[in-house]
Amino acid sequence: MGYTVLMTAHAEHDLEAIHEYIAEHDSPKNAKYVLDRLSVVVDKLSTMPERGAVPPELRALGMTDLRQLYFKPYRVIYRIAENRVIIYVIADGRQDMHLLLARRLLGG
Repeated sequence: MGYTVLMTAHAEHDLEAIHEYIAEHDSPKNAKYVLDRLSVVVDKLSTMPERGAVPPELRALGMTDLRQLYFKPYRVIYRIAENRVIIYVIADGRQDMHLLLARRLLGG
């Protein structure tokens, strides 16, 4: 069964910000490489979204309906809803994920 993968506006902005940051602080070539690798992770969600693990920050809050996949250090956080996969966050896992997830998912 195939899933339709959708990105929230926040997740799309995350990708743009990652690309801009790497292009500015490293190189456009490396920025493209990271975006290409993240695209592979996102594409895999259309066939096997269940393989992602529950983010530990969210498991601690009892939120077990969200999952994540990695292209380290980047994390793609999403929810499976029937035949859709909705991506909420694409972020560098080295940042304060508790704060980011609270803001983005809990409105805090």
